[in-house]
Amino acid sequence: MPRSISQKSARHLSYLLPILLLTGCSETARKDQLAEFSSSKFSIFTHGNTEKRRKDGDNQAKEHATIWDRMQSLYALPDIDNARIDREITWFLKNPEYLSRIQQRAEPYLYFILNEIEAKNIPGEMALLPVIESAFRPDAQSPAQASGLWQFMAPTGRLYGLKQNSWYDGRRDVVESTQAATTFLKELGEWFNNDWLLALASYNAGKGNIKNAIEKNNDRGLPTDFWSLDLNNETSAYVPRLLAIAKIFANPEKYNLNLHRYPNEPYFELVDIQSQIDLGKAAEMAQTPIDDFFKLNPGFNRWSTDPAGPHRLLIPVDKAGSFKEKLAELPHHERIKWVHHTVGKHENIKTIAKKHNTSVDDIQQVNHLDTDNVAQGNVLLIPISYQSLKGDSGNAVASDSTVPSNHSQPQLPSKQIYMTKKGDTLWSVSQHFGVDKDDLVNWNKLSDKSSLKVGQKILIKKSGDITVASVAPAFKQIKYTVKSGDTLGQISKKFNVNVTELRKWNNVPKNKADIKPGTVLKLTIETGQSAG
Repeated sequence: MPRSISQKSARHLSYLLPILLLTGCSETARKDQLAEFSSSKFSIFTHGNTEKRRKDGDNQAKEHATIWDRMQSLYALPDIDNARIDREITWFLKNPEYLSRIQQRAEPYLYFILNEIEAKNIPGEMALLPVIESAFRPDAQSPAQASGLWQFMAPTGRLYGLKQNSWYDGRRDVVESTQAATTFLKELGEWFNNDWLLALASYNAGKGNIKNAIEKNNDRGLPTDFWSLDLNNETSAYVPRLLAIAKIFANPEKYNLNLHRYPNEPYFELVDIQSQIDLGKAAEMAQTPIDDFFKLNPGFNRWSTDPAGPHRLLIPVDKAGSFKEKLAELPHHERIKWVHHTVGKHENIKTIAKKHNTSVDDIQQVNHLDTDNVAQGNVLLIPISYQSLKGDSGNAVASDSTVPSNHSQPQLPSKQIYMTKKGDTLWSVSQHFGVDKDDLVNWNKLSDKSSLKVGQKILIKKSGDITVASVAPAFKQIKYTVKSGDTLGQISKKFNVNVTELRKWNNVPKNKADIKPGTVLKLTIETGQSAG
């Protein structure tokens, strides 16, 4: 069964296709390839190509008026009648508010996702996979610590080039994670000879588990299509659930679905910001509410962008021109706000961090400290979010709370009343209780931009309609010492990898079939497989 969590496309560049077609590369090879193109892979979003991108978007819009029309034109999976699909359809139809909500959440991302899907020539239904994985919440995190729209585990994310550190998590980055997920899906489709139901099952359960189920059916003389495999309950429901939501969106009249008419146009533009910037300041320059800004830029963990990059932000397309003008005029010293704090009696880093609404880690890093203790009279440099400095309690950005916490959310009763405290915002309250801000607004009949007063009573309900599937499989790297009689074919079968992949990982020429006993080979396998 899916595990509940708290409610938390410009065309793909043609010069990346050679990379994407080389499936099964090692982690090192992937990183090298991604680094090779890092300086130019996003140029279609910025500067001189902006007008071309907009014209391309206009041409596509003429062909498909809405994003849903375009998505359905890319559908490629068979139209299947099956009781398991019908069960999932019934659930969705019993929850019309959920269907409306996921459309709202999907709006900023679908154009870009469809560009990636179209460029990689994979079925358009895959654009709806985030419905199943994360309910289109880019900040979603599963109990197993999978994260983002596409629910990557940390090791798998690194394998597909997704940078992760205390400042930034590429698994939540809308652009990076979508490119990684569609690459992964394309590889799975090729592995299973374009049987996309098996590929989808593998995205959920892992390629090795699906291969084992196929082999069991082969041994028993049984069919090996998805519907005939003996799989766990979650994976058995995962594929029908995607087929169900795809069928509903393809037949809105039949299922009485009110499709929101989102135009087939870019929602955001990717802007090169050159260096680190305070995210509160960036949101203000983009004339975008802070919570909407983080829906486009959820990969950043702190109050500013990562000092080491990526130095880019997604800006609403109608605000991008103005944002770039303001950015060009912004003095470098105003990109980040600082204050000087003289350490008083009985003060330590923790109390100072609390006083300035920042984090211990930020203060220690900026001041090169490795302890919580600091001598009285010392002067510390304190990084402070721009919006907090202004005292804008309605949109305050705390250094440690600008994005959803990775910690477990409190278990909620069916409903409760929360009394607001100083500094509370709709965003911070929704993240504390692990609910969606839009739900918070609806439950309390508030406007989207309401400021909260101290002592205000806020109704919190437990939301049970957001579930995520088990995540895409994680990978690990192992070493295997070749034994007497081993062949590359036998080794690849033992570890459920492709011979071509095995050769690439170990620089074995194509014309070399034998390999000497004692040779140490490197392999990338799914976590859970035996290292032999």
